[in-house]
Amino acid sequence: MPRALNTYDIFTAIAEPKRRELVETLIGKELTVSEVVDITQWKQPMVSKHLGVLKEVGLVSERKEGRQRLYQVNADQLKPIQLWVTQFEKHWNKQFDQLDSYLTKIQKKEAPDE
Repeated sequence: MPRALNTYDIFTAIAEPKRRELVETLIGKELTVSEVVDITQWKQPMVSKHLGVLKEVGLVSERKEGRQRLYQVNADQLKPIQLWVTQFEKHWNKQFDQLDSYLTKIQKKEAPDE
């Protein structure tokens, strides 16, 4: 069954570069929409739209303080992405080992005979 266009999960949410930038902007901080606008230089509706998507998937939480809303990253929610990427480490390590072997072979060929 195809996914509805307005349905997001963590993977689709961070697939958008602006949302990844928002996560990076908020990591370790708690900021208002106005502060995010000042930092990113994006228009407020764009910031609010992307924060809404990140909030929908749980990557960002919102806290009301008076008339302001403060946003912060829930970094623990990125765990599924880390777990997904981890499965590729074996492949990457194999590629690096092959590269190391290849470079060692080249160095031995180029080394002057003693």
